[in-house]
Amino acid sequence: MGNADLRSLATLRDVPFADLEGSVVAVDAHNWLYRYLTTTVKWTSDEKYTTGEGVEVANLIGVVQGLPKFFEHDITPVFVFDGGVTDLKSEEVADRREAREKAEERKQAAEERGDAIEAARLSAQTQRLTDTIQETTRDLLDILDVPWYDAPAEGEAQAAHQNAVGDADYVGSEDYDTLLFGAPRTLRGLTSKGDPELMDLDATLADLDLTREQLIDAAMLCGTDFNAGISGIGPKTALKEIRAHGDLWGVLEARDEHIEHAERVREFFRNPPVRDDYTDEYDLDIDPDVEAARAFVTEEWEVDAGEVERGFERIEESLVQTGLDRWT
Repeated sequence: MGNADLRSLATLRDVPFADLEGSVVAVDAHNWLYRYLTTTVKWTSDEKYTTGEGVEVANLIGVVQGLPKFFEHDITPVFVFDGGVTDLKSEEVADRREAREKAEERKQAAEERGDAIEAARLSAQTQRLTDTIQETTRDLLDILDVPWYDAPAEGEAQAAHQNAVGDADYVGSEDYDTLLFGAPRTLRGLTSKGDPELMDLDATLADLDLTREQLIDAAMLCGTDFNAGISGIGPKTALKEIRAHGDLWGVLEARDEHIEHAERVREFFRNPPVRDDYTDEYDLDIDPDVEAARAFVTEEWEVDAGEVERGFERIEESLVQTGLDRWT
């Protein structure tokens, strides 16, 4: 389901960071990291984050610039990384790969004509989370003692589960699909300036007068990352149809339509693959080794020190200013 579609259905409100102090946030790691990665690539010269051997690690700049927001507001992040990609998402993955390839072609054309601004914009669109980016991100989080673990499948589904069972106060993600995966409370805008936006599942269902299963059905009619929607159905029509016919099957029968793998997609949202042993893998008492992190980023991976120094300073300052006894 397109972000605009679910946004028009979700109940959202701004929440001040002051209200989030002391909370634990299960962060959709790929979603968070990708946003910082693309922003870094778009606005930073590539020599600032490229090693002498030509390996790009713009992610390290993104992580150092993004983590202080949690520390400064006494929020403990737990980063949840994607596991294996479900075959239901293969078409979406293929579409994204094709989009990256087209952006790469346009970027090369922009470079040839000397349009540096357009080339930078397109370079951000070609980014993917390489094995090196995945590994170095985890290594840096370890050095900074920031909790993380791997999900069996979708990271946002696992983060939603962690929130639902009470092991996290919120999910941190820009994706609206956390609603469909059953996350009670999602924070959006953690990578943006200003206060974040709270997306509340119970309030959404109450405002729409739907069950979670009916919300999933409405989303599937519009289209999700795991299925194509029905032509001509947007969020308003989807709600109308679900209310008129009760559920997805009633709508499909009434309209003589078909959604491929509908039962599997529906069940995937209702009961995605998750794990319950994740708390064995981390400790919420964070004690960052900032000097070791500096050396890892600037010496081992040759990132320009000027690009990350302010981020490290903010981390150090936050540990003093917030008086985080539980972190030290």
